[in-house]
Amino acid sequence: MPASTMDEPVPVTRSIDSLYPDANIPAQQKRWQNLIAQFEEKYNKKPAFVARSPGRVNLIGEHVDYSLYEVLPMAIAADVLIAVAVPEKEEDFDGDDAVIPMLNTNPQKHRASECRVSPKRLAEIDATQHEWTNYFKAGFNGAVGLLRNDNAKFSPCNMQILVDGNVPAGGGLSSSAAFVCASALAVLRANGRETVKKKELVELAIVSERAVGVNSGGMDQSASVFSIKGNALSVSFSPQLNAEAIPLPELEPPITFMIAQSFVTSDKHVTAARCYNLRVVECTLAAEMMAKTLALELQDDSAPLGRSLRGLQHVYYGGGKSIDVASVSPGDSDTSYKMQLETMLSMVSNVLDEEDGYTREEIATALSMSIPALEEKYMTKFPVDATRFMLGKRARHVFSEALRVIAFKELLQDPASITDLLPRLGALMNETQESCREVYECSCPEIDQLCAIARNAGAYGSRLTGAGWGGCTVHLVPKNKVDDVRNAWIEKYYRAREPDISEAKLQEAIVVSQPGQGSVV
Repeated sequence: MPASTMDEPVPVTRSIDSLYPDANIPAQQKRWQNLIAQFEEKYNKKPAFVARSPGRVNLIGEHVDYSLYEVLPMAIAADVLIAVAVPEKEEDFDGDDAVIPMLNTNPQKHRASECRVSPKRLAEIDATQHEWTNYFKAGFNGAVGLLRNDNAKFSPCNMQILVDGNVPAGGGLSSSAAFVCASALAVLRANGRETVKKKELVELAIVSERAVGVNSGGMDQSASVFSIKGNALSVSFSPQLNAEAIPLPELEPPITFMIAQSFVTSDKHVTAARCYNLRVVECTLAAEMMAKTLALELQDDSAPLGRSLRGLQHVYYGGGKSIDVASVSPGDSDTSYKMQLETMLSMVSNVLDEEDGYTREEIATALSMSIPALEEKYMTKFPVDATRFMLGKRARHVFSEALRVIAFKELLQDPASITDLLPRLGALMNETQESCREVYECSCPEIDQLCAIARNAGAYGSRLTGAGWGGCTVHLVPKNKVDDVRNAWIEKYYRAREPDISEAKLQEAIVVSQPGQGSVV
């Protein structure tokens, strides 16, 4: 996707037909009608517009975006909708504060609240409290920050909103990014920004979600905004954010992806200290430790903690300077990108050789800093809960997964590979799952079971998707094996765990997915 396309505005549409697969249109029409009807009931008016951002499934490139390596997600039909109206002057609330009632179409699960913000301040977010309204506030703050950059005297307007979302929370399909993106889009539009560029929305949403307490890498927001219906999305982060639509080859039988929920909830905002955020810290420290051993000086970059394994690769191959300024970078700058990654992967075992991981004391000593200084720099912004840090294993996964993304993308773009395309794509997905289970340690028994059942029933490739430790799985399945895989899951996983599981819950659990459309108004 060229820069000019990334800088295009978020589309404005008057029809939902272009947003969803044809089979989903009737159900989505009822959902949108219900949203508008509830809005009228609560506010005695129709909404002025609806901001919409979808969830995503990551086809390959797991846990590498915050190390600034390329990923290959696609948007899905599940999304977050925010119906919005701006009160007329006579309806304005008393005082100078911006007042926003935050209502949800499911008030039993998501209780109503109110956001009240004084003219020169931002919404207060308590990241220790896992409230659904935090995600709206995060998007609100990002949007207001952008508008204040344009006009230092800007004050946000009052808004009336109603939220409806069907992206499963904690399911690995990026409900949080969809919510933050939709919220930021809603606030920008309500405050007079008629044209919202896709890239600026993504960039502010990446930073905004970190306020909720997670070291977000950027894949989720990019997929939610940039995606084009019918295409996967190649997203890269170095030297700057870039997105490229990757059409899926037309095959017979067609390429089909199935998504299956484990119903093991692992919300990365709740378990972050010992799971997601810990992995971000481990990857950052792996880059710092490898750089120290190789006598290289890392440069600040756009990674969550300012240093990354991609940055290490860049410096190693001539993109920076050695600590000894008289020496040259150890890598040959003419080396191909793929060979660079292969070299970085081969170095991990020699440079990060503690199989049982490193203690805080060992890392601090290696980096010539005190333990309090180490914790202040890497573990304060997003606290972690760990006594040992598995730096070698984490770096090994990141470099090998980055290579798998390259191979996956090359297959999709190589017509000569069509005869055995699906088995080769599936093999890469299976390798990712093995690495997530054994090396990055972000799988769980239920995810492993879903993957094994699918492969035995005919899936070419099966892997976790999203943060892991529960959530969802994604599977590459021949069209003629979809029913076999579905029936095997129902018999051997869902009914085995919950004999009386309802048909409605089974429909929620198993989805045949096609690449969907990104954010719209």
